[in-house]
Amino acid sequence: MPSPQSSPAGGRGGERERQFSIPAWEGANDRCANLSFFLADEDATLALAQHLAAQLKPGMVIYLRGDLGAGKTTLVRGMLNTLGYSGRVKSPTYTLVEPYHVNGLNLRHFDLYRLHDKAEWEAAGFRDEFDGHNIFFIEWPEKAQGLTPQADVEISLTILNKGRKAEIRANTETGKQCLEQL
Repeated sequence: MPSPQSSPAGGRGGERERQFSIPAWEGANDRCANLSFFLADEDATLALAQHLAAQLKPGMVIYLRGDLGAGKTTLVRGMLNTLGYSGRVKSPTYTLVEPYHVNGLNLRHFDLYRLHDKAEWEAAGFRDEFDGHNIFFIEWPEKAQGLTPQADVEISLTILNKGRKAEIRANTETGKQCLEQL
């Protein structure tokens, strides 16, 4: 995939080949705590996923927020494919979690949209998954508020008239290190 090409912060430019725009930095004191990207299309989402995948480390927790169809699973698919996974990546809407083992990494993709309550979480044994070795992508994390560890990185995807806006926030030192490399 092509690397990101520069554009003025917040500008979308007219070039079709632009994968995603250079981040509009937010936060005067902490340049790497918050990033914002315009994603023109699915290819732009996959290009961002490629850059994020290169920064993943065991134990990382990534929250994915956005309306249905915002591109959360597309972003996860892009990261998994970049890491070398060639199988089908589907949203675990009904199973709640899909495990992946790719190039020595253990990844867990949660979609908690249909999680009903704390008892369901506990009965499924999900707490045991958070062992410091697995990498987590958690869609709809608010459904398990207080049950999952703090996110190292939070990614919010917003559907625009044309394209998407990705806002990425680092919550931990590990998350900041990840964003510094984007």
